[in-house]
Amino acid sequence: MARRKLGLGQTALVTGASAGIGVDLAECFARDGYDLILTARSEGALGEVANRLASAHGVKAHVIAQDLGAHGGGSAVAAKIAERGLNVDVVVNNAGYGHAGALTSSDLATQLGMIDLNVRALVELTYLYWDRMLANKRGGVLNVASTAAFQPGPLMANYYASKAYVLSFSEALWEEARGTGVHVSCLCPGPTVSKFRERAGTGKTNLAKNAGAAMASAPVARAGYEAWKRNKRVVVTGMNNKFIAGVGKFLPRENLLKIVRNLQSPAT
Repeated sequence: MARRKLGLGQTALVTGASAGIGVDLAECFARDGYDLILTARSEGALGEVANRLASAHGVKAHVIAQDLGAHGGGSAVAAKIAERGLNVDVVVNNAGYGHAGALTSSDLATQLGMIDLNVRALVELTYLYWDRMLANKRGGVLNVASTAAFQPGPLMANYYASKAYVLSFSEALWEEARGTGVHVSCLCPGPTVSKFRERAGTGKTNLAKNAGAAMASAPVARAGYEAWKRNKRVVVTGMNNKFIAGVGKFLPRENLLKIVRNLQSPAT
């Protein structure tokens, strides 16, 4: 007798699902039978992903093109989901971006937009579906943070701070959901092959030069998904990344700041 798939009858909403980790996370859920709602800015790219995953895994895959960085973007996605008569059991908050450089090396809109997408939209979508998850005693939230969450990040200050928020927020919700059947996990990857690196410019730093090859997005996504299924509070991918994430707590703060600044400096 075939094993009943974990996600049958449930739907996962995946943000930033047009490329990289978001696509691979969507595939993890689809493989376990979850129907999908995929959202990002690019409708064409989303459509290609949705068609491939629906065909490969026999699930329904819906596409909603939306800029989540725009104020009210999360509520706009939720409204479109409701209009289609769909429900959301799992929220996968993957959308986000960074910018390598000193605070004023980009314009203010770039810095504030980072907070809007990395933090505000994530909280908005979680808030909108949280009570339903608790009432149903199933589903949950998988947030994508970064190893940047574990220490301040000179020369990428706003991004590091935004991911520290995501980590703290996720851990607090994990405790709030304890014993309810609702799972909460925070995935903290290190350098990963994705369009994020291209946009952020992090591939040109000392960290990128000295950290070795970036991890492929598929194993990062699988680690995050398997941790979420087990309701593991935090997962850091890769042994080197686990060391980097953990060592900071043992260093004097001033020394840690100097180390991170050096790592985030342009490679020579």
